[in-house]
Amino acid sequence: MSIVAIGGAGATTPLHAMSGASGAGASPRQKMSNLFDSIDTWGSGTIDQAQFNQAFQTRNPPAVFRNAGAQSIWSSLDPNGTGSVDRNSFLTTMTSLMASLRAEAPSGAGSSGASTIGTSVAALQSIGANPAPGSLLNLSA
Repeated sequence: MSIVAIGGAGATTPLHAMSGASGAGASPRQKMSNLFDSIDTWGSGTIDQAQFNQAFQTRNPPAVFRNAGAQSIWSSLDPNGTGSVDRNSFLTTMTSLMASLRAEAPSGAGSSGASTIGTSVAALQSIGANPAPGSLLNLSA
């Protein structure tokens, strides 16, 4: 995983880019773009595993990323083992991975209200559109 931050006036700091706290109004893809830029210190348009690992260790990744681990995330970024990841692949994979990991995060373990709501909605949808009257209530308590 490459985490990049772009320097300059009004830019997101590397710490915020990694923690997901950067650019409150920024889209997840923009946050990942900022992260990639902060990791790609040479400006080559690609990052390698060493750069990714360094960023993972020196920045504060969200809990869902820390729980997954740097090696697991890198494997998702570089499934063919080429040793490097370009910007577009990074953005696509990280945005998808972020959503997936957050959706899988256990309740109460730093999960956001959005993922809790999403889980609740999914559970309600699995009940069906027309449940039998009283089937959603436990009146024996």
